[in-house]
Amino acid sequence: MAETTLPEVWLRGPLPGIPAQVQPVAHALLQAQEEIHALMNNFPDNLLWDKPADVAAPGFHLQHIPGVLDRLFTYAKGEQLSANQLAYLKSEGQPSGTTASLLQALDTQIGISIEFLQHIDPTILVASRGVGRKLLPSTVMGLLFHAAEHTMRHTGQLIVTVKLLLQAHTGAR
Repeated sequence: MAETTLPEVWLRGPLPGIPAQVQPVAHALLQAQEEIHALMNNFPDNLLWDKPADVAAPGFHLQHIPGVLDRLFTYAKGEQLSANQLAYLKSEGQPSGTTASLLQALDTQIGISIEFLQHIDPTILVASRGVGRKLLPSTVMGLLFHAAEHTMRHTGQLIVTVKLLLQAHTGAR
């Protein structure tokens, strides 16, 4: 029997419980999650921290995406980063965990992000938010949009890096 391929998440219709204004954010996060899981299925842990051509290792992307989502959604709530969040930021890129544990952390943070989107009041999307210690200006929508595009940017980089590593180590394409 032929394998059924679903269309991309954004082509599957609105996600229940997500306001229309933030559907694209939810779609992007869920699309990234699906692509990352498909890509990393059976990925060897011994390649997790390899850096072909000195680009960021797959492990970095798998640490960074949940960290960025946590930080950007914190700012969207109108809060500043906690000591734990700052420590996590500082540790990104330091080898830790397995592919499975990093995927679990990704899934957890995407779940938290989707839950936030389910409960957002669309009237606050234009509310001002300060980012970082300097409180650089943004809006809730700006932060959420950046969370989506930044996640997809790192998903794309992860795809290329993983393909290079697999081709170099196994000849797989």
